[in-house]
Amino acid sequence: MPENQQDAPDRFEDRLTAALRDTGDGFQADRTALVAGGQLRGRRARVRRRAGVLGGAAGIALIGVGGAVLLPQGADPGTRRSVAASPDSGQPSPSATPSGFSARELFDTLEGLLPPGEVSQGVVRGSDAEEGPYVQVVYDDGDGAAAIGVGFARVEPGGEQAGQLTECPDSAFAPHDDCATGRSADGSLLRVVKGYEYPDRRVDTKLWTADLVTAEGQHISVSEWNSPAEKDRPVSREEPPLSAAELRELVSAEVWRRVADALPENGKLVEDGGTGATPSSVSGEAVGDTLAGLLPDGLEVVRRGGEGEFAYAVVDDGEGESLVQVNVQHGMNDVAGQLYGSAETLADGTRVTTRQGTGDNRVAGVVMWTADTLRAGEDGFRVVVSAFNNSAGNAEPSRDEPALSLEQLRKIALSAEWDALR
Repeated sequence: MPENQQDAPDRFEDRLTAALRDTGDGFQADRTALVAGGQLRGRRARVRRRAGVLGGAAGIALIGVGGAVLLPQGADPGTRRSVAASPDSGQPSPSATPSGFSARELFDTLEGLLPPGEVSQGVVRGSDAEEGPYVQVVYDDGDGAAAIGVGFARVEPGGEQAGQLTECPDSAFAPHDDCATGRSADGSLLRVVKGYEYPDRRVDTKLWTADLVTAEGQHISVSEWNSPAEKDRPVSREEPPLSAAELRELVSAEVWRRVADALPENGKLVEDGGTGATPSSVSGEAVGDTLAGLLPDGLEVVRRGGEGEFAYAVVDDGEGESLVQVNVQHGMNDVAGQLYGSAETLADGTRVTTRQGTGDNRVAGVVMWTADTLRAGEDGFRVVVSAFNNSAGNAEPSRDEPALSLEQLRKIALSAEWDALR
C-alpha cells in the first residue's frame, strides 16, 4: 500500500517534524514566516502564457538540462572523488575547481549522498555553465529506477520569493497528497511536498520535492520521481525512492549551499533570461483584492488565492462553481504583435481581444472564456481575465458555461482599477 494511503496527513507532518528534530536543527512549523510572494518570470515564459492559461503553482521548477554533460554509465566508482566529504574527516571538503564545481564533482557528490544503490545516467552541468549548475541521475535501490535531481538558485534573503518557495502549493492548481513546512534555528526554511508530475493525474508519475531556502538566500531544490525520467517514461515503482526524512537530509547537505554560491552572475536572479529587466513587485494579494472588488454582484466567492502577478477566485451564482483567474504582466510590448495582431484598439490605445474556447483539453467539456488587454504606454501593461465552467484547473465541469459573460470579463479587464498595479 502506498505510504500516502497508509498514513494520514497528520502522520506525514509528524514524520517530517521528527526527521527535522533528529537532524539537529529542531524545525518548528512557522506559517507566519512563509510569506506568499511573486515569482520572477522571464519574458519567454510570458510568451508561453499568451494562450491565457496562466499558472498558479507555487515554487520554481528545477533548472533545465540544456547544455548539460551526459556522464557515462559504468565508470569505476573507485576513480571518483566526491566533494561531499573529505576522505579523512567525513566533513564537507572544498571544491578542487577554483571557480566552482565541475560536472563530475556534482555527479559524484549526489551519488555519495544517496542511500546504497545503483547510480547511472547522470545529466549534469558544472557551476561554470552559463545556465548554472544542475545534477540529475537515475537511481535504483533495487525496487525500480527513479530520476533524482538537484537544482540551485539564489533569492533575496527574507524576501517574498523565499517565502513562496517554501509555502505549500495551492491545491487548486497543484494537487498534492501531503505538504509540510518548517523553519530551522539558523533561519532556513524547508518545504517537502508529495505531489504529481501532471496536475490532472493523467499519468501516475509522482513528483516529490524538497525545497530549502537559507537565511543567506541559497535555494536548493531536490526532486524525485517514481520513473526514470520526469516525463515520457513508464512508471517503474509505486513511490519515489526517498522518504520525506531522506529528502530533508539530502536537500540540507552543506555542500549544496556552496554550489548555490557558485552560481553565475554572483548568484543573482534576473528576469528575462539575464537581460536585466526589473522584476515585478506586484503581489498576488493585491491582484486578488482588485479582482474581488470588480466581480459582479450576485456571485458568492467560495475561495480565492494567488501569487505574484496571478490571482483567482472560485465563484458561485447558484448554478455551480466557476473559476475566474487574472494575470497582470509588465513589459509585454515586444510580443504585442503575436498577442494582438488583429485585436480591437480603443480610443486611448488599449488593445483588446476576447476568446471563447475549450480549457484544459485533457478534461472533457471544459469551457474557457477570456478577455485579454494591453494598455498603451512604455510599460507594456497587460491584464488577462479568464472564466471557466469548472472550479479548478483540472476539475470536471460543474456547469455548462462560466459564471461570467464575455462582456463582464471585458469590463473587468479594462477597469481603471488595474492601473494602481502599473
